[in-house]
Amino acid sequence: MPIGLMDIKGQIADVQDEVEAAVLAVVRNGQFILGPNVKALEAEITTYLATAGSVGVANGTDGLTIALKAAGIGEGDEVITTPFTFYATAEAIVQAGARPVFVDIDPETLNIDPAAIAGAITAMTKAIVPVDLFGLPADADAISAVASEHGLTVIEDACQAFGASYNGRRAGSLGDLAVFSFFPTKNLGGYGDGGLVTGRIPEFVEMARMLRFHGSRDKKDFDYIGFNSRLDEIQAAVLRVGLTKVDGWNAHRAQVAAWYDAVLPSDIRRPAVPAGSSHVYHLYVARTRRRAEVTAALKGAGVACAAYYTTPLHLQPALSYLGHKPGDFPATEEAAATNLALPMHPHLAEDQVAAVARALATVPA
Repeated sequence: MPIGLMDIKGQIADVQDEVEAAVLAVVRNGQFILGPNVKALEAEITTYLATAGSVGVANGTDGLTIALKAAGIGEGDEVITTPFTFYATAEAIVQAGARPVFVDIDPETLNIDPAAIAGAITAMTKAIVPVDLFGLPADADAISAVASEHGLTVIEDACQAFGASYNGRRAGSLGDLAVFSFFPTKNLGGYGDGGLVTGRIPEFVEMARMLRFHGSRDKKDFDYIGFNSRLDEIQAAVLRVGLTKVDGWNAHRAQVAAWYDAVLPSDIRRPAVPAGSSHVYHLYVARTRRRAEVTAALKGAGVACAAYYTTPLHLQPALSYLGHKPGDFPATEEAAATNLALPMHPHLAEDQVAAVARALATVPA
């Protein structure tokens, strides 16, 4: 039987009765925009993360732009981030009016290398946007130390890491502001688009709350040029159900990762998990220099797999004005050329993981 990379339908089946009841209650209530479920979800996630507040928005990309604007980032500013992530991270920086400044990644964790940040700081640098890539938090303490020394804001892109932790703190509580995506494939996913801005600085959170609704507190007076970016009530109802399940789903993802770690061939590089961090494996991303051969073997055995971010951000056509060239960020380019995501979801069984390993064992030496 084929083994899929993800299993959205399986996760839906886990909560179908509860979700259908919650959605029907919204329909019967007739309040679809910024209703009681949005308010409740914001409060529940704030408690879960131990942050100062949370703001539901239309999607993770909007969340990043709103967070940047809420922190006062705009024209002429520079924002340091990683070139090995989804395009939206840099896109949001540009949408906010700022210039993305890339630094290379740690070759072990694939997250931004804190040691590289200081060398990229200029008089125009205003913020750092670390990404908790594939479900592993970036090195928040090291990043915060650099930020504090230079008076910079940290905006955590936690879109792939709901439920992960770093030294006892949840992903989403590690920066001055943080952003989640609730795209359906995420560990906590909705049944459509959705996102959330959260943070530890109340003033920033309140600004994000105004910016998501045209820069207004009351629909009468408009203090800022904002956005029309609201998490809708039906998605919030769905996400409230998922929030009660996500820790269990993440625990099974961690078990699947442990199975992989135990049985994959020795030439397949496993994901790194530094001491003090918990990885929630939004994706289980292995690495191999023989990606084409490995991909062919897996697909021949009915096993889905996928390479991510094969053209890093510094080489994307839309960002060519930044002037980068191949070779500028060697660790990033190595990761782009060698990464391969294996099947990972909360319903994957141990015998399926063993089947993936058997398929990998057929790759010629």
